[in-house]
Amino acid sequence: MQQITMGQAIQQALAEEMRRDENVFLAGEGIGVGIHESPVMPTYGLLQEFGPARVKDTPVSEAAIAGLAVGASVMGLRPVVEVMFNPFFTLASDQIVNHAAKLRYLSGGKSSFPLVVRIKTGAGGGAGCQHAHNLEAWVAHCPGLKVVMPGTAADAKGLLKSAIRDDNPVIFFEDMGLFFFPSPVPEGDYTIPIGVADIKKPGRDVTVVTWSKMLGVAFKAAAALGQEGIDVEILDLRTLLPLDKEAVIKSVQKTGRLVILHEATRTGGYGGEIAALAAEEAFSYLKAPIKRVTAPDIPVPSSPPLERFYIPNENQLIEAVKSIVI
Repeated sequence: MQQITMGQAIQQALAEEMRRDENVFLAGEGIGVGIHESPVMPTYGLLQEFGPARVKDTPVSEAAIAGLAVGASVMGLRPVVEVMFNPFFTLASDQIVNHAAKLRYLSGGKSSFPLVVRIKTGAGGGAGCQHAHNLEAWVAHCPGLKVVMPGTAADAKGLLKSAIRDDNPVIFFEDMGLFFFPSPVPEGDYTIPIGVADIKKPGRDVTVVTWSKMLGVAFKAAAALGQEGIDVEILDLRTLLPLDKEAVIKSVQKTGRLVILHEATRTGGYGGEIAALAAEEAFSYLKAPIKRVTAPDIPVPSSPPLERFYIPNENQLIEAVKSIVI
């Protein structure tokens, strides 16, 4: 195992896939210069290795970037484009939602339209509401897209390689807060299947379903609850679409209790989909009401104290677990 950050793991995945397949290319705003010249950023060094023909610096236009990706995919290439911040996806959504997501369906499944849209997401950097809002539920509501949201560097590398090789459009969310903290990542080439959740910690008393940066919050809460005799099972979805329904149902059947943790706002959040799944297909196994721990229904504040208030924490999760276990 190597100890690298998620940003470095993503960089390895991009470099390895570009060496493997000459049809893979990158495009985005300043992806080879500026902040991207930091060794922990995902496109560090790629311009120097692959040149401007395969690492393309684009105009500041998410609509143009998305249009480039769709057109290149139609012509047989495998574009990996970057949308700098999650809320900017709204500017790219026409090309992605109304075209990329529907093309394979319109072809009757006979044609492939491979593309990856990498999107930085997550609060915690003081960037404010126009840069930090988590909108994964918006994207998961669109049939024809695959939605990936890893919480560890190892998962990010394996899932991104699978996304690049996939013949469907994949939206790949990267929480910026995970770019800077080293964790174990296998060396060499490996992939992780899209659509397969992972039990990060087995437990018997309650299931916590989560993804992305909130995985760390779940581990902190589980450690504290373990000292009080409450055994938490942590299920990391990793992929929101397609959803690993079987993993969720099996875990709820085992523990009989469910808490859903995500950083996105509560109303209309993807946690509601998980709650509905458990209510529809595992209701008879539930010993207590389903609980959600989420951000409040407000824009992300830029003030550091208010931003800390906004982001769900382990104390909120501990309280939610205790409310249905004790």
